[in-house]
Amino acid sequence: MPRISYVNGRYVPHDQAGVHIEDRGFQFADAVYEVVAVAGGRPCHVQQHFERLSRSLAAIRLDWPVSRPVLAVLMAEVVRRNRFRDGVCYVQVSRGTAHRNHTFPAGVAPTLVISAWAYGGPTARQVEEGVTVVTCSDQRWKRPDIKSTGLLANALARQQAKERDAYEAWLVDGNGVVTEGAATNAYLIDRNGSLITHPDDGHILGGVTRANLLALARTAGIPVVERPFTVSEAKQAAEAFISGTTMMVLPVTRIDGETVADGRPGPLTRRLRALYGEYRCR
Repeated sequence: MPRISYVNGRYVPHDQAGVHIEDRGFQFADAVYEVVAVAGGRPCHVQQHFERLSRSLAAIRLDWPVSRPVLAVLMAEVVRRNRFRDGVCYVQVSRGTAHRNHTFPAGVAPTLVISAWAYGGPTARQVEEGVTVVTCSDQRWKRPDIKSTGLLANALARQQAKERDAYEAWLVDGNGVVTEGAATNAYLIDRNGSLITHPDDGHILGGVTRANLLALARTAGIPVVERPFTVSEAKQAAEAFISGTTMMVLPVTRIDGETVADGRPGPLTRRLRALYGEYRCR
């Protein structure tokens, strides 16, 4: 069945979906986006994603293209038209189409694009055996808290990971601190059983999955410490993992080719994945 996407008021075949060449999202990455998990045929944690979308839009001084209730209806309709149960719904808002000029145009309607596709998440082997991450320099701009489409540095890091036979790249700042993954949040479990992750202090993108996961961990009695951690600390950890919309919780068993603990997903990581699986689309 052909995919269907939404572009500025029209549902169109995905292979015919497009925007003008002078759309500012295309020319300046003057756009923000959200990636929303779909489970059982419905988008998950929509209001949390809307809160983050609202923060991103406000940060770049862009109005909502439609109201929140309308956007929720549009997302659900795109998912329905694509006829899948588990996957992803993608929403992007740009400043719209205008003659190329760095300053913001006046009186231009934002561009709203919504697409959706089936996705099964990580493989059973990746969940059971864990994945490899590699570290690389964090070369992103200074506002990673805005979910901007300006992802060139992230894409370069992900490509570096692929070329080194790794699943993800962990971004490392000038102090040797792991900020987050190229497309995920990063965590470790220390020898005392505490979950440690970088604080949401403007140096990372505060993930919806991350926020829910930390709440679940606290409810389950797992100590949560939001503080920076170094690459060397991560390599000495009892467990490590990543989180994100498309993989929930995924164990990390090798960092830069070095085995984490015994090289198997740890008990707390497995527990957190199970807890999130039960919570995923409440």
